[in-house]
Amino acid sequence: MKKIYGYELVIDLHGCNKKIISSRKKLKEYADRLCKLIKMKQYGKTLIPYFGEKEPYTKGYSLVQLIETSSITGHFSEYWERAYINIFSCKEFDHAVARQFTRQFFQAKKVKNRFLIR
Repeated sequence: MKKIYGYELVIDLHGCNKKIISSRKKLKEYADRLCKLIKMKQYGKTLIPYFGEKEPYTKGYSLVQLIETSSITGHFSEYWERAYINIFSCKEFDHAVARQFTRQFFQAKKVKNRFLIR
């Protein structure tokens, strides 16, 4: 019998709304709304540091939201107008709903994703 440890959704978003990915307030809103939508309990505060300012393509926000069953992380490139999101949980979640919400929230023009069972 195969044992499943967790589920991971990896989302690459292109052509995001720069005002959204450049706003700490909007990124916090994303984490809060996503957790409610996929029924994940937040563990602690959402960490949203801004760094990588030595190169224009590396500067931007990163997001870490621990959840009781693992974590949600995101990295945002203002220069490329891209977002890279990982949702990992030992508890099952509706990855199609998470993907659609994420695309709409960041107003992405293009999205690629992978769903992994680990």
